[in-house]
Amino acid sequence: MLTDEIVDEGRAIRDAHAAKFGYDLRAIYADLKKSEAEHIAAGHPFIPAPEHPVPNSVRQHELRTAIDEIVADIEGVR
Repeated sequence: MLTDEIVDEGRAIRDAHAAKFGYDLRAIYADLKKSEAEHIAAGHPFIPAPEHPVPNSVRQHELRTAIDEIVADIEGVR
């Protein structure tokens, strides 16, 4: 199996960030949103992702719907 140093480094960074929050998805999400808000407030450019990209398959659409529901649930907790 091939390994890619850049991918491995990205995964290590992601894992260290997740570990910092005990792998709690709500805490990770809150931290990412806080960091995003701080960067925007500091004047860094921010281009939001499209609201609903055109799905290229039924499965992708199902996954997008599930993700949207999870995000709505997380944001509703705040």
